[in-house]
Amino acid sequence: MEIVQVKEEYKGKEIVFRYTSEYYYEVYREDFSVRFVRTPFGQEVHKEFKSTLLEDWLENPELYVIKEKDEMIGFIEISLESWNRRLRISNIWVNDSRRHQGLGSRLMNKAMERAKVLGARALVLETQSCNDKAISFYKKHGFTMIGFDLISYSNEDINKKEVRIEMGKCL
Repeated sequence: MEIVQVKEEYKGKEIVFRYTSEYYYEVYREDFSVRFVRTPFGQEVHKEFKSTLLEDWLENPELYVIKEKDEMIGFIEISLESWNRRLRISNIWVNDSRRHQGLGSRLMNKAMERAKVLGARALVLETQSCNDKAISFYKKHGFTMIGFDLISYSNEDINKKEVRIEMGKCL
């Protein structure tokens, strides 16, 4: 299986992302101090959201897919933010049945390779405080928290245990 760049045939394709989590990062605030603490949900939580590939708001997006027998089993979508020279990973996905086989790491390595070719100074991405498995995966690949938004998705993100976290890796 190889990773290949695809173009317009995937523009506008809607992807449903599903994940489960047993942990989230609880947010504690006091004035200008904020602390995130990994906390058990108490039961496995199921999450689902939709995203659209190659959206117009992305600056020169690139989409790389892994296919097997003409079926897409993984992809990574990236775009270079020209104003600050960061390569943003806007989507990364591996089919549920193919997880834990190194495909996500191969896609992340592809993003690193492109970042170097494009002269990016950092890789950045967004995730949610309740997506514990994704956070662990990103940390494994050298990403750390670089910021957060406590009201990105709704005014109740903290109560919903679903806070936007920005993670990054300087190159």
